[in-house]
Amino acid sequence: MYAIIEDSGTQIKVAEGDVIKVDVRDLPEDAASVTFDRVMFVGNPEGEARIGQPLVDGVSVTADILEEGRGDKVSVVKFKRRKTYKRMKGHRQNYLKVQITAING
Repeated sequence: MYAIIEDSGTQIKVAEGDVIKVDVRDLPEDAASVTFDRVMFVGNPEGEARIGQPLVDGVSVTADILEEGRGDKVSVVKFKRRKTYKRMKGHRQNYLKVQITAING
């Protein structure tokens, strides 16, 4: 069984056992799992599918939290030739690595 979830404006296809990176969210300090309730599509290999308008009612995806981390550095360069203008800036996005444990519903 697999599902398409929406998290922070991004649609992600997940199945049980998948490890994905999602945006960091405010969670309690002792939280061990996270629930995604914005499920847009649920399907299985036999061909049965439930499509939401825009969300499927009564379906949620639960995942265990593996770690919090930071992504690779992305360099942003602004440059104008012959004007002695150059600006460099870096960015590292925070993420939450989770493993999908169940698709409920």
